[in-house]
Amino acid sequence: MSNPRPNPRVGLIMGSDSDWPVMEAAAHALAEFDIPFEVGVVSAHRTPERMLSYARTAAARGIEVIIAGAGGAAHLPGMVASATPLPVIGVPVPLAKLDGLDSLLSIVQMPAGVPVATVSIGGARNAGLLAARILGASDAELRKRLEAFAERLAASVLEKDAALQDRLLGPEGKVTGE
Repeated sequence: MSNPRPNPRVGLIMGSDSDWPVMEAAAHALAEFDIPFEVGVVSAHRTPERMLSYARTAAARGIEVIIAGAGGAAHLPGMVASATPLPVIGVPVPLAKLDGLDSLLSIVQMPAGVPVATVSIGGARNAGLLAARILGASDAELRKRLEAFAERLAASVLEKDAALQDRLLGPEGKVTGE
């Protein structure tokens, strides 16, 4: 397991290294909030013992949330969730066939008692942000950074709206050119 920062709080795993171009967005989101994380390839189908060991030992290693990305049959998030009491966030990774719909349905359709929070197809950034919110529930400093992030998002929307209004209506508030 690659550990870019000491004492990781989030485990960021994927079924194959080919999932990294999608999952990298989760790593960037975690880094944006200074959340230490570890990264690794853990295949539910090719290394099931490693997957179970990872899930069973994560809490003892200080991991508080696991983000698991997988494509195709996408059993990794659900199988990890079955072997740990920690929250698991599943990221459906789109593949050439079915555009990730198969992955989404695999991850979201979990049996009662084995929850997996599932983000959109390719939604690794939101997975990282959701992990930050989960951690922020018991971390006041992180929660403040999340609140500041939300304020920046809102300000960005207002700026974009003002720019659009100005472009469409002009300074006099009337529709300009076609």
